[in-house]
Amino acid sequence: MYNQLKPFIFKTDPERAHYGTMRLLSLAVRVPGVAALLRARFRVDDPALEREVCGLRFPNPVGLAAGFDKDARWLRELSVLGFGFVEIGTLTPVAQSGNEKPRLFRLPADRGILNRMGFNNGGVGAAVERLRQRPSGLIVGGNIGKNKVTPNERAVDDYLTCLEALHPHVDYFAVNVSSPNTPGLRALQDKAPLAELLAAIVERNAALQPRRPVFLKIAPDMTEDALRDVVAVVNSTKIDGVIATNTTVARDGLMTPNVDALGPGGVSGAPVRDRSTEVIRFLHKASGGSFPIIGVGGVDSAASAREKLDAGAVLVQVYSGLVYEGPGLVRRINRGLLSQ
Repeated sequence: MYNQLKPFIFKTDPERAHYGTMRLLSLAVRVPGVAALLRARFRVDDPALEREVCGLRFPNPVGLAAGFDKDARWLRELSVLGFGFVEIGTLTPVAQSGNEKPRLFRLPADRGILNRMGFNNGGVGAAVERLRQRPSGLIVGGNIGKNKVTPNERAVDDYLTCLEALHPHVDYFAVNVSSPNTPGLRALQDKAPLAELLAAIVERNAALQPRRPVFLKIAPDMTEDALRDVVAVVNSTKIDGVIATNTTVARDGLMTPNVDALGPGGVSGAPVRDRSTEVIRFLHKASGGSFPIIGVGGVDSAASAREKLDAGAVLVQVYSGLVYEGPGLVRRINRGLLSQ
């Protein structure tokens, strides 16, 4: 059905289409029996798909990346689509509107998306209120960041505010220092500020029992030396793992006409697939497999998911692939992994 609807969806502004589609799904799951039907249609239950990572038991390795449900509005709806886990956010201490619209663009010729959303969200407090009614049995991660107006020297305060607010309500944390759409944010990936930030998070997290796993989300545009620094910082601070990768600022090889005219932003989907897999492979080898990696970037099939897993990832996440493949993607990936 999605293939029939996609031409109409693609004629609508991407941001409006996103919210409109989720509103329709919200209405559908309120109809008695529909949630159960959707769950039966999209979920794949098989012990061979289960993964235990950082003490969490994932029913399957395919999760939803941050950015899709920034404000934890649709956890009930997403829980029927077969995801092994859902990552909300990026959340900031105070609500912010993000960058000016338009700020989200499809790149159909490349099966990618360009965005410069700018951490638009309603603030961590509003998300916490929704999380109090989160569906049982769904693993939820909290992706945290800093407000645009917060200088990097005070960034740690923003991350700790989000950590403390979300701690009772999520199962793991993703520390986002890699979005290209908040000015100066990627400077926090440098070794010294990164070590300082993560050390503070680890210390505060340990004081908030039970301790939650903490992952660092990194950019695909880092050099090998910078990736070696990431390995050193992860091991020295003893955070739990890495999410690789966020969107890329590279535009090389894109086939979408006049893509530069769309303005700045990060590119996700198929264009980042190979690079994100390279980063996963490099981190896994450089670390000797000492920490788990969640792979994200261009996962739109069982084959692309398998690439990430073979490179060293233990779990994968999708986002752009949903736009091009529809909600049946998670089921197809899981069934494909079982058949490989």
